[in-house]
Amino acid sequence: MYRNLISAAVCGVALVALPACTSQDEPRPSKSSDKPFSAKSAEPTKDMQEVLDALGAMGGKPIETLSPAEARKQPGPPDAVKAVLVKEGKPVQIPVGKVEDRKITGPAGQIPVRIYTPDGNGPFPVLVYYHGGGWVLGTLDTYDSSCRALASTGKHVVVSVDYRLAPEHKFPAASDDSFAAYQWVVKNAASINGDPKRVAVGGESAGGNLATVTALQARDKKVQMPTYQLIVYPVANHAFDTESYRQNATAKPLNADMMKWFSGHYLASPSDAANPYASPLRADLTGLPPATVITATIDPLMSEGKAYSDKLEAAGVKVRYKNYDGVTHEFFGMGAAVPASLEAIDFAVDGLNSVK
Repeated sequence: MYRNLISAAVCGVALVALPACTSQDEPRPSKSSDKPFSAKSAEPTKDMQEVLDALGAMGGKPIETLSPAEARKQPGPPDAVKAVLVKEGKPVQIPVGKVEDRKITGPAGQIPVRIYTPDGNGPFPVLVYYHGGGWVLGTLDTYDSSCRALASTGKHVVVSVDYRLAPEHKFPAASDDSFAAYQWVVKNAASINGDPKRVAVGGESAGGNLATVTALQARDKKVQMPTYQLIVYPVANHAFDTESYRQNATAKPLNADMMKWFSGHYLASPSDAANPYASPLRADLTGLPPATVITATIDPLMSEGKAYSDKLEAAGVKVRYKNYDGVTHEFFGMGAAVPASLEAIDFAVDGLNSVK
C-alpha cells in the first residue's frame, strides 16, 4: 500500500527515495521481529546509517545539556532525512487531498491542529494523532510526514494535535489537551468529512503515550471509546531501567540521558511517575480498544513498548505487535529515506483498517 504509493511517486514525480522503481510491489526481506536485543539486530541498516550520519554532520549539541528553549532550535531527524534527499536530488512530500490548519478549544485556551484529508469520497475514518518530542519538543511540522503517510495510505482523516509543551506546561497539561482534542474530533468529525463512530487515536514516542492515555481517560470518564490505538515506540513508564535502556544508553537520535531530561521537564514531581496517565504501563488496561504497537531495536524504549503490548494482551485487548531491527527511534516517519518505515506504515494501516 504505502510502498506502492511511494514507488509510483518516485517513478513519476520524485517524492521520496527508494532503492529502485518497479511497477509492482516486489517482496522485500522483512526487517521486523519480536526477538530480544542482539548485537546484529542493533546494527543500523545502510539507509538508517545515512540518516544518522546526516544528523551528526549538522553539529547539534546533546539535548540533555541544553535548556528547552535551546533544544527546540537544534536539528532533528526530519532535518537529517531532508538533507539525505537533497543530496540525492529527491524532494519529499507525500500528497494528500487537503491539509488545513485550524485551532480548537482546549482546557486552557486554543489548541492548534492540522487536518489531513485523503482524496476520495468520505466520510472517512478518523485518526487523532499526537506528535513525539518528549512532551518538550515537537511541532505539527516535525511529524508532518507520518501524518501524510497515514492519511494517504490508510484513507483516514488525520487530525494532528499540537498540545501544550513542558516545562512551561507540566503534566497533566499535554494529556488534558490530548483528551480534549479527541473529544472535539468525536463531536465534530462529520464537519471534517469524518465518521464520528470511527475515531481512533495514535502517536509516536511521547505521542504514543498520549494516545493510549487518551484511551484510558475515555474509558475512565465513560465517553465514547476510540475504535483503535496506533502506538509507535511509546513512553510507557518513567523508570529507565529496562534491558533496552541499558543496551541503547548512548543510542542516536534518542538515548537514556535524553529520556531522563524529557521526563524531568514533563513531570511536575517525581511522584507523577506512578500516575497511570503519565506511565500507562502502571495502569489497569482492561477494556481498552484493540491496538497496534510498533517498536525499534535501536531505541531505549523498545523493552517498555513490548512490555506494554504484552500487558494489553494479558488484559484481553487484541494487539498486533512488531519490532523493527536495524532502525532507531523516529524511523516511523522516515519512509522517504528508510525502507523499513514503509513496512511499518503498511503494518499500522492494516491495523487501523481492521476496524469496520
